[in-house]
Amino acid sequence: MPVIPGTPEYDERLGVPLRWWVLAAAFLASLLVAFIVSTPLWVALSGTAVLVAVVGGILLGYGAARVSVQDGTLHAGRAHIPVRLLGDIEVLDEAAARRLAGPDADARAFLVLRPYLHSAVRVEIRDPADPTPYWMVATRHPERLAETLGTARESTKADN
Repeated sequence: MPVIPGTPEYDERLGVPLRWWVLAAAFLASLLVAFIVSTPLWVALSGTAVLVAVVGGILLGYGAARVSVQDGTLHAGRAHIPVRLLGDIEVLDEAAARRLAGPDADARAFLVLRPYLHSAVRVEIRDPADPTPYWMVATRHPERLAETLGTARESTKADN
């Protein structure tokens, strides 16, 4: 099936898990109770409302990062790179991702990681003008992302 230009071949939002929202709600409820006991009701409600907005904004903002492959370009967070500049693509399980993000990390690498995502894809960068050796991108679907990147890269080579 041909890909329609402008349509993402792969698109994933790295949203925070439901358990983070539940923990935030429990935390905010306990703060509301503490405020009600120690302050006038209007102060407790308005203070809690402000905290709900702040915590909600933080969780939404942190989970807003996207990973997509569209029109021959890999987008990860705010960065993007044409797939023709990609080299080897490696699917990382939890242990390999932890090792590559920790003791085996290269300080020049570009990382888009989230602590609640345990798998990732490592993509070698073959741009002589770019000092970044690889991108490591967290994802819930590493095999699908790697396959999409490989297909997009081969399609780009075939077009040239």
